[in-house]
Amino acid sequence: MNNVILVGRLTSDPTLEEIDNDKKRTLIDIAVPRNFKNSEGLYEADFIRCVLWNGIALNTSKYCNKGDAIAIRGRIQTRNYEDIDGNKKYITEVIAQSISFVSPSKKEEKNEKIE
Repeated sequence: MNNVILVGRLTSDPTLEEIDNDKKRTLIDIAVPRNFKNSEGLYEADFIRCVLWNGIALNTSKYCNKGDAIAIRGRIQTRNYEDIDGNKKYITEVIAQSISFVSPSKKEEKNEKIE
């Protein structure tokens, strides 16, 4: 079974991309704090790439901003490609199946209607 749940903060504003005229995609990175302190007594974070498709991508790009806290439920996916020098590169990312907006976005605070 391949399930993952992450709660973290957006590291940048989500940007919606249109692919093939009928698909929409948003790539986001979220900072997920670790639940333990490092040797210096500080909490570190993992920065995790997430891929959002269609309705989830549209709503996240419309209503979320850098710094907003979100919860993502999805699955881990790996893929690889060759760079321009012919070196094989591997990518691990989370494919989002649902997102919950944990903290209000700036647009919601301005009392804009959410559709």
